[in-house]
Amino acid sequence: MPTLSLAPLGFSPQEIAEVVDLYATNPEYCRAAGEYDPEHIPADRVEADLREEADTEGCEVLIARDEDGRLVGLLCLLDRHPADDQPWIGLLLVHGDIHRQGIGRLLAGLVEERFRGEGRDGIRLAVLENTPTSLAFWSALGWQEIDRRADNQHGRPCIVMHKQLA
Repeated sequence: MPTLSLAPLGFSPQEIAEVVDLYATNPEYCRAAGEYDPEHIPADRVEADLREEADTEGCEVLIARDEDGRLVGLLCLLDRHPADDQPWIGLLLVHGDIHRQGIGRLLAGLVEERFRGEGRDGIRLAVLENTPTSLAFWSALGWQEIDRRADNQHGRPCIVMHKQLA
């Protein structure tokens, strides 16, 4: 299993270009989410969206790099959701060229371990209903559906999932 390092997104032009590339390698997600046209992903908009996320109280935008320094993933984490006081994964996106190589599983495990280490007993996320592959991924990792509702930001139909950490 590869070794990954997590660090806050620094918003340098090079990092933003790498994140844009990461989104571009995930056209199915881009189409499902409806936020970016996978054929033309504007770097300035990606940067603005991620800065807004990072500037939200309790939110972090992290990048994952492999041992060679290649950007392999992007994570958006929320320390405490205002509705349920639980930590949430807002986004976990793996570079499309390395799907199905265990990177997503490793990143999810790192997030779970982090919150477990902070004494948290559970973690949540929302999967877009129109992404059955994502639902299958999270279900395989032991996450369970607890609700169905529209997401807060865009009103898209979502499946809310929870994983017990204790």
